[in-house]
Amino acid sequence: MPRTTPPRPLDVEALFPELAAYRGITTRLHPRPGRPDAAASSVGGPLLWPADEPWPVCTDPHSHAHGRRPADIHRRRQLLASARRRASDPGPTDEERRQLEELNREHHSEKAAATAPLPLIGLAQLYRRDIPDLPAGPDDCDLLQVFWCPFDAHGPGRYDMLLDLRWRRSWEVTDALTSPPQPQVVGFHGYVPEPCVLHPEQVTTYPFAGLLAEDLCARIDAWEEAREEEAERSADGDGAAVAGYQYDLSIPPGWRVGGFASWHSTDPYPMDCRTCATPMRLLLTVDSWEWDGGSGSWKPLEEQESATHRYATPTEVIVGRWGELNIFACPANPSHPHRWSIQ
Repeated sequence: MPRTTPPRPLDVEALFPELAAYRGITTRLHPRPGRPDAAASSVGGPLLWPADEPWPVCTDPHSHAHGRRPADIHRRRQLLASARRRASDPGPTDEERRQLEELNREHHSEKAAATAPLPLIGLAQLYRRDIPDLPAGPDDCDLLQVFWCPFDAHGPGRYDMLLDLRWRRSWEVTDALTSPPQPQVVGFHGYVPEPCVLHPEQVTTYPFAGLLAEDLCARIDAWEEAREEEAERSADGDGAAVAGYQYDLSIPPGWRVGGFASWHSTDPYPMDCRTCATPMRLLLTVDSWEWDGGSGSWKPLEEQESATHRYATPTEVIVGRWGELNIFACPANPSHPHRWSIQ
């Protein structure tokens, strides 16, 4: 079933005609639980990986590695989802609570496995034929595969995440790996995605307000403040969220490809290629939420009557403190190293 973004609550270009010059396009991926195969674009699904090619690993030390087993994480989610769907007396039974407690236990890796290279988790794969805004990869590559390490133990402070992006030509994979290696335990359950099929949809988008011309940004800020003050003074105000530029009119939430990055948690800073100094472009956004809990104006039309929890977090991926990961690529040479930010 396709997913359709509702029309915006307001025509932002009618309010601010200058925004027409900034207008862009992004592809909302709309991941939803399913059973994708290796020939499909997906989040958390099987990857088209050559059987004779080493699986990506993290070589940073993980001698401290302890956490939850991936299979236990998936099973716990299944139990909770089943309990919520129960028509009569929803919620876990006493026996289910006992199972949930057991599944939530942490385990230690075996000593050899804890110090050996750690298999990365396959987060997503995207075929260019499915994603209109996915840029061309190096050397005619048509498939982007995204991996990450399930522990925050990287970088100078030993708290950063580790990402690994691979481009490949899908038609060259004739013997695919069927049982990829997995980490014995993961440091955080939010690194383990649930298998999801994608429903790509192109939508209009505009830049983060802080990156617009100074005068235009100031006018948008003043307009939003006036709307909020008017809503507070309204005699019949019911506390409903007021549509604003950042959360309703410019950058959609959720997993998406292309468009503009949000900088709502930090001030914007340059994302230039560290190899050639070319300004980088947003490649992929990995989001903890498909829509927010405020106005929910980005919730697809097909799911307006559905319970919010069912589709708002379909992948079960959590970035940072329920934020989003923006991955940038060099437009001059897609083989140059990527950069990323968390918002």
